[in-house]
Amino acid sequence: MSQNIAHRNLISQATYAKTLRPFLPKKAFSPDPSKLIVLGVNLGILVLGWSIARHLNLRSIPHFALYLPLVVVMGNSVIVLLFSSHDLFHGSVLRRSRVAHILGLLGLTLLWMPPTLWQIVHNRIHHTTTNTLADPDRNYLHQQPNTWGKWIQNAFVPSSDVTPMGLLIGLPFAWGVHTFRHLTSVLLFNSSEVNYVPAAFTVKPKERRMIALELLIITLFHASIVAYLRFDPARLLGAYFLPIGLGYAGLIAYIYTNHLACPMTEINDPLVNSVSIRVPKWLDWLHLNFSYHAEHHIFPGLNSDYYPQVRELLQRHYPERMGYVMTAQQAWHRLRNTPRLYQDETTFTNWSGSLSVPCTANYPGEPSSIRGRNDAQEELARPAGNV
Repeated sequence: MSQNIAHRNLISQATYAKTLRPFLPKKAFSPDPSKLIVLGVNLGILVLGWSIARHLNLRSIPHFALYLPLVVVMGNSVIVLLFSSHDLFHGSVLRRSRVAHILGLLGLTLLWMPPTLWQIVHNRIHHTTTNTLADPDRNYLHQQPNTWGKWIQNAFVPSSDVTPMGLLIGLPFAWGVHTFRHLTSVLLFNSSEVNYVPAAFTVKPKERRMIALELLIITLFHASIVAYLRFDPARLLGAYFLPIGLGYAGLIAYIYTNHLACPMTEINDPLVNSVSIRVPKWLDWLHLNFSYHAEHHIFPGLNSDYYPQVRELLQRHYPERMGYVMTAQQAWHRLRNTPRLYQDETTFTNWSGSLSVPCTANYPGEPSSIRGRNDAQEELARPAGNV
């Protein structure tokens, strides 16, 4: 698809917001401090899990087996800590930025993510440059240098080239790699010439110092957990490594679907460069409607309780553009059946550059886009052989 066709059919995030905002209640844009309860409850679950592990002999197989259900609950709490901190930093929970920053540090500590870095990477850059060359969360370009960061994506991020074993290994570690790339890029170099990240960015000297200080606090917190668990390998496995690994795998399973199978767009059109997935209602309740990702990109500061209402408004005002919504299975099928490098804005390719696979995004009104949607539907109808 030519860039002209893509450009002509894109609608800016601001246009969607201007169209839909009059139909949403004012309270949808007001802070909802009650969401702090979610953050507190899940921090409490983790503290409870560590306390039980400290007094439990996890070297005993029966005891370890009894502890495993709590491991799963703790892993979910790691997921919720990211999603609740995400909402906190978008201003939908509190308007007092200093208090939000302190609480966000608590929420992001297990993610090894300094809140200052998060606000820069996610709020300042990703939301304003979504799936453009400047977006640090985009796929690598095929023509970018074959660095270790690019190699890790090619080996472990879901694509038609990644083996099931590579995917299984990658799920619990991908978030750590994402954070490590940006931390080292900023703290060690702070240069736009860094080539092992998808898109390098720089921070101000004061921000850089704050990121370093927050990372020190985070490191001390993790060290205190390890010490509290008495440096015992069984306790560390059950109460530290397994919950964090499960949590990282769960949150990255969502994040992979957000943008990675979408085209790059010159205009920030959330219904083209983002995907929302359908999950069971209990998961939406548990995970603060994080599945409504395109809706979030239209209204980043919206109370997440109102994302379903935004989708209803989109269905009413833009019915021809609802291809951005798919089931989680369909989203993963698309990821597992396309390469992960950008050959150009609307085409994926593999490591060697031997494949050219068009993005199956919805560009209404163009014959080529209709073919793309039909091809996508046919592909999704086939059995997911390598999912």
